[in-house]
Amino acid sequence: MKAISIKNLYKSYPGVDAIKGISFDIEEGDFFGFLGPNGAGKTTTINCIIGLAQFSQGNIEVFGKDVKKDYMEARKFIGTSPQEYNFDPYLSIADVLIYQAGYYGIKKKDVMPKVEELLKQFKLDGKSEVDFRKLSGGMKRRLTLARSLVHDPKVLILDEPTAGVDVELRIELHNYLKKINKDGKTILLTSHYIDEVEKLCDTICIINEGKIIANEKTKNLLDRLDDGHTEIITDKVSKKIDLDCVEFNKNKILVWNRGKHHLKEVFAHLQKQNIKVIDIKTVKDSLQNIFLRLTKK
Repeated sequence: MKAISIKNLYKSYPGVDAIKGISFDIEEGDFFGFLGPNGAGKTTTINCIIGLAQFSQGNIEVFGKDVKKDYMEARKFIGTSPQEYNFDPYLSIADVLIYQAGYYGIKKKDVMPKVEELLKQFKLDGKSEVDFRKLSGGMKRRLTLARSLVHDPKVLILDEPTAGVDVELRIELHNYLKKINKDGKTILLTSHYIDEVEKLCDTICIINEGKIIANEKTKNLLDRLDDGHTEIITDKVSKKIDLDCVEFNKNKILVWNRGKHHLKEVFAHLQKQNIKVIDIKTVKDSLQNIFLRLTKK
């Protein structure tokens, strides 16, 4: 079943077309990476899904519920962890979670076991009565994520969830997100840490200037757009020959993937010079490089 389905979505602001007719689906249980440069339309799309922005045209459904016609039902499926902190400054940490549950009609006595579970999970159980303003940046990030989960949503939308956190917390969050995704939680993740998206996400969707420019399984995307190379190390310096996508640099030769058809010529050229190959290795392209190539176009 489709957790989120977006069809022909348009969103305009005065003088700006932020979203230009995008369509994509997120399958239930998917870990979906949503990438794009600043201003590409990521946050606007998320705001349209969760009701913070009214879109000009198109349709969005969450588990079959229209986000406009079936507003209440659709929102119950979603938990959101925004990039910016937006807590009530007068609430304790525990109250932040209790009040959030109240928005979904969950009474305090019913939600307390979940609150205690989340505080313990995110190592906040010793600070339940502390004012959130006294928390460190990492603890505030933990609280943001805990709040998004208090009503046990089927879909978790994370906007830069590891921004500004240290390496240890980042690894902890990665492990936790992988666990809840494995347990069935659908996750939509936006992040400027592209290595994070490559590591965590099963599917990657890239938006640029309000349009979707790529949307497929992570492995398929990396394989299809891989512009890595074969690195050949020789025992001495070879004479250069003019071949497309082949670079000679002292005793190292790089043959880019788009020039793989030249490999036989390179080996024949080395053999003629009585040059031995010491090592060969394949270097795959990173998602970061692919992302930059796509968005620069």
